[in-house]
Amino acid sequence: MIDAILRGAAEPPHDCPLCPRLHDFVAEWRAKEPGWFNGPVPTFLPASDDASVRLLIIGLAPGLRGANRTGRPFTGDYAGDLLYRTLKSFGFARGEFLARPDDSLELIDTAITNAVRCVPPANKPESSEINTCRGFLSATVGRFPNLRAIVTLGAIAHQSTIRALGGRVAAHPFKHGAATEIGGVSVFSSYHCSRYNTNTGVLTEEMFVGVFANVARFLGRNV
Repeated sequence: MIDAILRGAAEPPHDCPLCPRLHDFVAEWRAKEPGWFNGPVPTFLPASDDASVRLLIIGLAPGLRGANRTGRPFTGDYAGDLLYRTLKSFGFARGEFLARPDDSLELIDTAITNAVRCVPPANKPESSEINTCRGFLSATVGRFPNLRAIVTLGAIAHQSTIRALGGRVAAHPFKHGAATEIGGVSVFSSYHCSRYNTNTGVLTEEMFVGVFANVARFLGRNV
């Protein structure tokens, strides 16, 4: 069963058993909050087909009261406010973001996913969980035939992405604002747009916008 789940699938099943700690944690929250999504959060896709996706954004994992509650990446907590506002400003999204999955927000030539699909306790996935979930990440990257750019949000997402692309982390280290190329895809790295990072000044809005300005220029969009 486990081999069948992992074999080339881009999305895990809702009751994915591959990481026992995460599975049990999600199950606890299903009992506490049965109205929440409480499962591996699927990739947020544009209305058009996979061939339209040129930009993929990769975060760390769903937030407990954010994507784990709503079922859409970066929806329901502060990180989405900054991310989707920035995407809209560069034409990678349109519509109104109301921090719920039934708003009018749409992605344009862009997809958003997480390196780890299930919410981890204390927002800290273990190395084994990151490694296990990389099978889904690799399949997600591979589903987009015209992918040209990836934005990684935070060091863990960056490192898992580099490995998913077949690269060595030492050869492509994480650094905010940096860009590297692997197999025809350019990877742009940013600090995660979490409330903690913005409140402590690790990441300012100007710094975050600057990363996406570089991506927009790379993809030939007017900035």
